[in-house]
Order: sequence, then C-alpha cells, then structure tokens
Amino acid sequence: MDVLVMVEEQPPEHSSVLAHVSSVPSPLTMERPSREVVTLYGIPSPESLALALAAALESRRSSDDRVDTVRHVGVWPERGAVGDAAWRDEMTGELVTRDLQIPLAVLAETAQALLAECGQAIRRLVGGLLMADWPEGTRRAVSFSFTPMPAFATHAANSEAVLAVLREAEGLTFDQESDEN
Repeated sequence: MDVLVMVEEQPPEHSSVLAHVSSVPSPLTMERPSREVVTLYGIPSPESLALALAAALESRRSSDDRVDTVRHVGVWPERGAVGDAAWRDEMTGELVTRDLQIPLAVLAETAQALLAECGQAIRRLVGGLLMADWPEGTRRAVSFSFTPMPAFATHAANSEAVLAVLREAEGLTFDQESDEN
C-alpha cells in the first residue's frame, strides 16, 4: 500500500480532528497502485500517525478492499474514524456509497499492532516530518510503501496473525519526497 503523509499545522476551524485519510484509486492503466493520502493536523507523533495508518487499513478492509473505491474518513479522538466510501457499480454504472464508521477501540488495537512491529520505522517517518530544515513554503510530505499485510485486510483483531505477517514482511520502505498535492 502506497501512502503519502502530509502535515497541516492547524485542523479545520472548530474541529478536534486528528487526521484525514483519503484513498486515490489507481489509474485505469494500473501503472501505479492506489495511494492512501494521510493528512495529520498539529504536531505529528508516532501515535497519531499509527492511528491514521490504522484508519487507512481499517477503512480499506471495511470497503471490501475494492481497487476502484474512493474513501474519505476523518479521525477524531472521541469518535474513531467516520467517513464514506464510493465506487461505480460494474453492472449499472451507478455510484454506490457506503458510510464508514470505525470505533476508536478498533483503531487503537490496529495502531498498537503497527507500533509494536513497525514502531521504529514510524518514529523515523515522524522524525522526517518534524525536521526543521524543510524549505519555507513547502508542504511537509513523505511518501512510503507498506508491504501488503493480508492479516490486517482479513481480520485485524487476530493479533498473532498480524504479528506473524509483519515479521515475515520487509516492513516499511521510505522514499522521502516533497510532494505538492
């Protein structure tokens, strides 16, 4: 799973939102995989990034992991992740939407599993976002890829299966870049 993590200093007005997670489906040519775009608000921490990545994984799982689905969820400390998923029905061509609501307890469990296995990589990523030498006026953004984790996709609550898959995976690889989206 490709992920672009961006940092915004201020959340939207009058909101306690921690992050927004949106999916960008792959183009029809399938040259590039789909991408999850995570926007963190305020000062990023490993915990806030893990919670946002958990929202990306869980929202993907909640929408049956369809490649053409557009998902958008907000992550709140008191509500968990709330948003929606949309895709075109293959038979009718009609737009289908589904509300997504992921309880905070589920997000916290998935985030803990991510921190347990990938904590060092997540902390390095946050460190890169917090570096003081970003050029003035550029958006703080780092792109990276997860090795696919089938245990998360099928059943995130099965901690032992999650840990086994993460131990076998190469983990996270980083390509730092300043994307302007």
